[in-house]
Amino acid sequence: MNKLLKRILKLIKQIFQQFSYNEQPTVPSSNRPLETPAIIPPIPTFAPQWQNGLILVCSQCTVEQFSDSYHRVSSGTTASEELQKWLKSRLKFDRLWGKYRVVSTSCLGVCPEERVAVVLYHNVVGQQCFIISSYSEREILYSYIKRINH
Repeated sequence: MNKLLKRILKLIKQIFQQFSYNEQPTVPSSNRPLETPAIIPPIPTFAPQWQNGLILVCSQCTVEQFSDSYHRVSSGTTASEELQKWLKSRLKFDRLWGKYRVVSTSCLGVCPEERVAVVLYHNVVGQQCFIISSYSEREILYSYIKRINH
């Protein structure tokens, strides 16, 4: 039993020594100069023109095309691309382009079936996620964007 206890104590001592070698001392020894913290250079920033809102449209959502009776999409255009173009043109028409920016983004991790995920960030209401599936729903989304703008 004594032999076993001595062996366990020896192993514990080795473990503590191993950890103490890996740790950096918090108080500098008299033999070592003080280490200066790394200086992080500043990164230029700017105030974007679209500071009111940012609209992120997932480019990975459905490759299905809008094909409802209200709107036909030209061949080769995905629902995500069409929604992004539509939002941009509506914002320009209502002179809100510049206050808002519509940006295509990679997967947002929502992955709705036959729908498009959209994240709206607005400086007043914060961040909201929408799932758009049809012509009427994008009109509702746009109405919401216009309402929070006023």
